[in-house]
Order: sequence, then C-alpha cells, then structure tokens
Amino acid sequence: MKQQQEIKKTRALKNNIYAIRVMWEIMKSAIINSALMTAFAYIGWVFYSYFFIRYLVGAIERSESFGHIIGFVLMAGGFFMIVAFYNAYINGAYNPMARATIYRKLYAKLYKKAGNVELRCFEDSSFYNKYTLAVDGADEKLISIIQNLFGMLFGASAAIVIFTMMFLTDRLAVAFVIFPIVGNFVFGYFVKKNEYNRDKAMVPYKRTIDYVNRVMYLADFSKEMRLSKVFNLMKYKYIKAINGIFDVSDQYFFRISLPQWFKNYFTFTIIFEGVLMYGAYRTIVGKTMGLADLAVLSSTMVSATWILIRFTDSVMESMKQGLFVENLRAFLEYKEKLPEDYDGILPEEEINSIEFRNVSFSYKEGTPIIKNLSFTMKGRTSTALVGHNGAGKTTIIKLLFRLYDPEEGEILLNGVNIKKYNLKAYRKLFAAAFQDFKIFALTIRENVMMRECSEEDDTVVIDALMKAGVYDKVMSLPKGLDTIMTKEFDEEGTLLSGGEYQKIVVARAFAKKVPIKVFDEPSSALDPIAEFELYDSIQSDSINKSVIFISHRLSSVRNADVVFMLENGNILERGSHKELMRLDGAYADMYKKQAKNYLAVDDFQEETA
Repeated sequence: MKQQQEIKKTRALKNNIYAIRVMWEIMKSAIINSALMTAFAYIGWVFYSYFFIRYLVGAIERSESFGHIIGFVLMAGGFFMIVAFYNAYINGAYNPMARATIYRKLYAKLYKKAGNVELRCFEDSSFYNKYTLAVDGADEKLISIIQNLFGMLFGASAAIVIFTMMFLTDRLAVAFVIFPIVGNFVFGYFVKKNEYNRDKAMVPYKRTIDYVNRVMYLADFSKEMRLSKVFNLMKYKYIKAINGIFDVSDQYFFRISLPQWFKNYFTFTIIFEGVLMYGAYRTIVGKTMGLADLAVLSSTMVSATWILIRFTDSVMESMKQGLFVENLRAFLEYKEKLPEDYDGILPEEEINSIEFRNVSFSYKEGTPIIKNLSFTMKGRTSTALVGHNGAGKTTIIKLLFRLYDPEEGEILLNGVNIKKYNLKAYRKLFAAAFQDFKIFALTIRENVMMRECSEEDDTVVIDALMKAGVYDKVMSLPKGLDTIMTKEFDEEGTLLSGGEYQKIVVARAFAKKVPIKVFDEPSSALDPIAEFELYDSIQSDSINKSVIFISHRLSSVRNADVVFMLENGNILERGSHKELMRLDGAYADMYKKQAKNYLAVDDFQEETA
C-alpha cells in the first residue's frame, strides 16, 4: 500500500513537470509571469512580516530620526508600488489576452490530436472518457496547475525563511509551528480524503441529475415527454438522485466536519493565542523580550500560518489535478494506430477494381462482424449490398473508407493494398451519404459542400439539391441557400422533416465530383414515390462512376449491376437482380416478402412470373 502511494506521488510529480512542458510550448511568458507574481507575493509577505516590522519598531525604540524612518518606508513602498503596478497590468491586461491565447493554442493541440486518432478510439469508452476529461476546462486547469506549482515552490522557500527568522528571534517560539503543520498536513489530509470520497460517492447521483436536466431541455425528447407519462418517471429519478446526494452528505458530515474543526483549531487558535501569550509573558513578566521582538514574533507567526495554509492548499490541489494531467498526458501521448495524417502513395483517379480479400473484422474482441470475406467490385459499375440488420453492410463501407483496418486479410484498390495510399488522398476518391447522418448548424450551402464556400459554389449546390429533390423546398425558405440549419445558434434557423434532411445529405454526395459514390440507406426516411425519384437521379448521376448502394428495400437496388446478399458477415448470394430472383434463394424470398407490402402488385407479379 505504501509502495503504491509512493508510485502515485512520483507519477503526480512527473505529471506536473509534463504540464509545465505543455504550457512552455504553448506560452512561455505565461509561466514566467506566473512565477514572478507568486514570487513577489511571498517576498512581500516575508518582508513586511519580519524585516519591515523589525526595522520600524526597532527604529522607534532607538529614537531614530523621523526622516530616516520615512525614507525607509518610502523606499519599501516605492518598490512594492512598482510591484503593484506590475500585478495590475498582469491581472487587468495581460491575463485576459494570455488566457485567450492559451485556450486557442491548447485546444488547437487537443483537437488536432482528436482529429488524428482512429475512429475506434471514440467508440472505446475508456479512451473517450480520457478525451472528455482532458478537454473539459483544460485551459483553466492547466493554468491552475502552473500557479499551484509555483505556490508550492515559493511557499516552501518562504516558509523556510519565516521559520528561520522565528528561530533567530526566539528558539522556543518555533515549536508553535508544529501545530499548523499538524493541522494542515494531518487533519487537512483527512478532510481532503473524505471530501474526495464524498464527491466520488456523489458521482452516480450527479450523473443522473445531469442526464435529467439535459433531457428536459433537448428538443429530441420533447415530443415523447408530452405524449407519455415518462416525465413522472424522470422526475422520480431526479428526486431519488437528490435524496442520494443528501444521504451521502449526511454520511460524511462528521467525517469531514470533525477533522475540519481540529484543522482550524490547530492551524489558527493554538498558534495565535499560544504565541501571543508566550510573547506577552516574556515581554511583560520575564522582561526577556523587547517590543520589537514581540511585534516580529506576532507578525511572523501570522505569516507562517497563512504561508503554510497556502502551501498545503497548493500541494493538495496539485495532487487533485494529477488525474487531469494523467488524462491529458495519456491522450496527447497516445500513439495512433491509424493516424489521419497517414502518408503514402497517391491513388489513381481511374477506378478499375475494389477487392476484399479474406477480410475479417470485429469491433469487440471475440465478436466478429465480418469473417473471411472475399469479393470484387468492378470499376464504373453499380454494386448493391443488401441483407438484414447486423449483416455487416455498413462495416464493409467503414473498412473501405479506412475508418478501420481489417484484423485479417486486405482491401485492394486497383490491385494495391489501400494501406499503401496516402490516407487523405485515398478518401478524396469517395463521396458518401450515410444513414446515421448529422446536420450541422451551418447554412444549407455549407451543409451541402461541407467546407467553407462562397456564392461561386451555388451552381454546384443548386444542381445537387435538384438531383436530391429538395431544391424547391430550399428556395421556398426566406434566405434560400443562406438559411441556417437548426435553431442551435440562430432563432431564424430552419427545422426540416426527416426526409428533407436526408435529401440534404444525399445532395452532399451529388455535389462531390469523385469516382466512387456510396449511398447508405439514402431513402430510409422517404416515401415510395420520393424514393423512386431519388434512385432515378442516382442512376442518372452514376454514369461512368463506381456506385455502391446499401439498402434494406430491395426494390431500390433492382437496377444495380451486381447485388451481394450478406448474412452474418459473409456473402450468401451474388449476382444481378434477375439472376438472384431466378436462383429463388434468400434474396428472392426477402424481395417477395417486401414486395407484398407495396402497392406495385403488377411489378411483383411480373418479377415472380
């Protein structure tokens, strides 16, 4: 146990040194100014509590001239006036600018790292927790860590000086310093430990409270709230969580308040009253201490107490921030397995073939999604991936886009393993419309182009919107292409239907001039007529391009050159629609069952004749 604590302390020290390195890379002057401000604060404390008081009272006892005393006071005051102006400049002008700079550079560093790690990291709860903890208030925490470190360094130095001065003034008086040390480091330790345990015990209840608070104001939940009695259930969970916090507070009341009382008593009461009574006794009764020594002893006693308190707080806070630095360090030092800046050869824009060769993959160990999968898609043809949920269709696309790498086997583009290509250049070959799409709080124009754009892009945007069948709707809006999507940041933003949002996403694929286009359930939110019109546009736009469809609705893939019927990560059947219907296997069975649910009875009879 003791060895583990030593390891933790060593790790905490290394983490704090790491924090200094990070801050030094971001803004050196912030560290220098933080050090100077802390140093000046402790210098002033020590100077006034010992040297200034000793000289002033001693000069009065020695009956020195008024001019001599005033000269010393003015010199000391002049120096600390300069320090005060420096502090005012730092706090009033420099710090706001420095904090903004630190925020910008630190988050640029964090977001660059976040943008370079592989997608799997964000699906790993352990990694994602480290990421969120590292990002949450990172700038303020990093600044706090630097301030605490200098507080520890200069606090320890100031304490040594003060204790030395107290010892030189009166050797026995130093014994009183033991009490604030015991108060801060012994009873203070128990206070911090129990506060940590209390806060840890409250975490599940606070998470419930945060969740309920979040649900109550998010638009996504508002409809269900109004059409059911789930509100009462959420209210019950909220009240239960509040009561849980009260219970935890009660459990830790005496565990925290009792050592807190002893901490205050040892830190303040004993040393204040003890030193004053001791000094007064020696001055008045024993006649062994002068007025100057009594004044110095009283002053240094107060300074020693507060220096110890601040030093202890800095130590405890640094230990507390150790978890943040640990997460920050783990995140920034993570070695990407599939970095976004992966370099390699540039791919050809002419697509001849895409091949999966003995590919196996699983999101979780022991749960394979794709097993020994092999197939080839020819260039400039349309390919459909169909099958039940969980068959592996979307996973194939993620592997093709190299959002993940196969655990076994390889994927080849034009006969070359895709791992050999420059990743960004390789992904530029694709345009995709995913079923789990996201609409951003940007203009419609920007949501289609997915980049900074200008009115010069309008021709491409309009063409894409027309092909997606949502142009008329967009132009009916007051601001047209400049309409902000969602009301996240703009009260005049628009809210569209699920089908209209999906058409905007499909327009993204139409807008990109690339050799390979992927449509993942592009019509899941559309009615049959809109679905027919959309697939007609896709077919027209796909001439001389490689197109991949993923769909549950088999009626939408009848015109594909090749259909792969997937089941449990393997290809069950392959061929054109007509070939698979003649085969009368799993594909034909699924198609017939779906066709019965459509009104196109004549088409169904024709296909099954």
